[in-house]
Amino acid sequence: MKSDVINAAYSSLLEKVAGSEKKFFSGRHRHSHSDLENAVIYFLEFLRGFESFKDLRQPCVTVFGSARFAEGHRYYQLARELGKTLATAGYGVITGGGPGVMEAANRGAKEAGGLSLGCNILLSKGHEQSPNPYLDKFIEFEHFFVRKLMLVKYSTAFIIMPGGFGTLNEVFEVTTLIQTGKLERFPVIAMDKAFWQHLIHFAHEAMVKEGAINPKDIEVLQIVDKAEEAVNTIQQATN
Repeated sequence: MKSDVINAAYSSLLEKVAGSEKKFFSGRHRHSHSDLENAVIYFLEFLRGFESFKDLRQPCVTVFGSARFAEGHRYYQLARELGKTLATAGYGVITGGGPGVMEAANRGAKEAGGLSLGCNILLSKGHEQSPNPYLDKFIEFEHFFVRKLMLVKYSTAFIIMPGGFGTLNEVFEVTTLIQTGKLERFPVIAMDKAFWQHLIHFAHEAMVKEGAINPKDIEVLQIVDKAEEAVNTIQQATN
């Protein structure tokens, strides 16, 4: 199915179900006839994503992180340096396509002449997120879970910059997939030891102590401070 046909079908159906995600997750409701339309829109959204990235030929790394860090913030600068370092090493950079850390990583990749990709999310009024201006290609998604699949599917490593609930959701999703054997043991690297040490402490002192996870499960997440360390870790694991 050609991309223009997929996009036309998606756009037509999206007009009917746009904004329905909150209703879909509202528990039991009487409008079950809309479930079929939702299922179709999910399918088309997956197809749009696959069609957009089908020609990728180089290895890519997904960078997760907060949208809230402005250009002058140290984490923005770290992500920008990370994007440059990844691109120089031959990796394409994929992000959520928005501002903050995402923009910085895409910007660094673009400045170094590398491939810069984004998977932006369409949000409700008051929470809108526009694609950043440093993208060679981007696609916008209505649904977080479809977007997250795209960010995982096309990467051979994941770098987690500091962030909030969304970033935690992404790091736990990736580590759970690896823990349960649903995803290859690709490198998962967290940047900035000072930020992430609290999470590691909690994992040891609460989850491991209570038997909720294995001590070795924590080893999936590697923590570094510098962009060069992150890229070296990826190269050692994938070469």
